[in-house]
Amino acid sequence: MKYSLKQISVFDAIASEQSVSAAARKLSMTQSAVSMSLSQLESLLGRPLFTRQGNRLVLSHWGHWLRPRARKLLQDAKQIELGLHDQHLLSGKLGLGVSQTVAEHIMPNLIASLDQHFPELRLSLTVENSDQVIQGLLSHDYDLGIIEGRCDDSRMNYLPWIEDRLVVVASPHHAYCSQAEVTPIHLQQAQWVMREHGAGTRRVFNAAIHGVIDKVNVWKEYSQTNVLKALVKRGGYLSALPWLDVEKEVTAGELVVLATPSLKLERRLGFVWRQDAPDNPLRDVVVNEAKRLVR
Repeated sequence: MKYSLKQISVFDAIASEQSVSAAARKLSMTQSAVSMSLSQLESLLGRPLFTRQGNRLVLSHWGHWLRPRARKLLQDAKQIELGLHDQHLLSGKLGLGVSQTVAEHIMPNLIASLDQHFPELRLSLTVENSDQVIQGLLSHDYDLGIIEGRCDDSRMNYLPWIEDRLVVVASPHHAYCSQAEVTPIHLQQAQWVMREHGAGTRRVFNAAIHGVIDKVNVWKEYSQTNVLKALVKRGGYLSALPWLDVEKEVTAGELVVLATPSLKLERRLGFVWRQDAPDNPLRDVVVNEAKRLVR
């Protein structure tokens, strides 16, 4: 081999940080050593791996081709190193991007179970909306994502996990609470507070109203579910939120689920990862343990 694992590691770090200086700090190397290592790798491969955009280094066409292969090579090298030192083969770090509902209601039990059964596994957890999770996977920021709703991106593998649903909620003092059924006309006339575009919750809601309601009066958009619930409790707004997020408030009588038979609000939570991602035993452990917990 003409190239070294060190050069591949430097390439991967620069791709992650989009900066030679940041990659040097990450690898505990000098900036000149990182620059030299990258230069040597590009010279050996005969291809430019990055282009400069302002202060950032972004992957070239060849860099995008190399990135998943470099990640696999580094992962395999890590497993060899752990095996030679008689360490648990299922040790290491996994980057996980999850949606808000998953983070608040599912991840605590999953993390506790993983800590018990796989103590050498370290999860790096980031909470974002579903579109941001997918973008993070494409940018190699995460190894695995858990999102709300479907994923139709051909660059992604998608594995359905949990059946879930949205519900339309109102304050107990809202005028619609006295109605046995809330019609599409009523829903169109209401003021709504909703998750932002890009959130899985919003995507499911938009699909449900398509062909049923011409236009929804979305008064405000927020990325925090707790803000939406607080606004709805004040009496003037409706919102469509995951049942998992409002179950406690509904049980306590602070929110009311409206009957909206015209809207089909079922959805799934599911796992996503890159199509070109290498086999990853840590990813498989997280997926299998998550599926075991909800059987």
